[in-house]
Amino acid sequence: MEETLEFADLLRLMDERSSAFRAAVAAAPSLDVQVPTCPEWTLFDLVQHLGEGRRRWAAIVAAGPADAPPTVSAPVVPREREALLAWFAASTVELLDALREAGPDRGCWTWWGDSQSPQTAGAVARHQLQQVAVHTYDAQVTVGAPQPLPDEVALDGVDEFVTTCVATTSAWPHKPAVIDYHATEGRSWRLWFSAEGARAARLSTPVAGLGPELAYASARGAANELVMFCYGRIQMDSLQLDGDRRVFDQLIAWEPE
Repeated sequence: MEETLEFADLLRLMDERSSAFRAAVAAAPSLDVQVPTCPEWTLFDLVQHLGEGRRRWAAIVAAGPADAPPTVSAPVVPREREALLAWFAASTVELLDALREAGPDRGCWTWWGDSQSPQTAGAVARHQLQQVAVHTYDAQVTVGAPQPLPDEVALDGVDEFVTTCVATTSAWPHKPAVIDYHATEGRSWRLWFSAEGARAARLSTPVAGLGPELAYASARGAANELVMFCYGRIQMDSLQLDGDRRVFDQLIAWEPE
């Protein structure tokens, strides 16, 4: 798909979102506060999850093409806040260094092998930017200061989500359906669901009727809102919905193999 972020921009934005994440954690009254958007986690758990993910994906990228991820030993995670933030910063550097060393086109294992996203370091960088961006929002919500994602992160986030997390060759278990997402910033996407799986495409214009069929349902909102809906941070009623909303209920409940 055209108009995706350049590799250098992905790394820059990942670094920026990681800094914003650390700032939110530093502002919290305690590491033991519950994260409202991830209620099973405390803020410490959130930092641990994201930091361990940085290190795990650094090892995956460094290993190159593989049929399975490398075995990575569990790191020692400090409990004291200053040491924890330093550990997280080092985790981010480890991932960024591995990505720079590999470059965008080097192959590596990924869990999205049957999606529309390639199994490359560039695709890992793209997905990991969204991971740190959404978890930065989680941390900001925890300290009562949520901020929308930067526009370039949010727009790429919708595109990345539909091609990596939705597109699949696993059969759609319901009647065939077509869903459109429209960002108020002027970008739109279409998803097709059938027995052959799910596929996604960017629409050249935000007209819902473009193409041989009309969408069964559509969701419209700012790109930030669409990303947060995709990742379950806001409810569908936060968006402007048209058509048969039951299709969205089916999509939310779907767990493709």
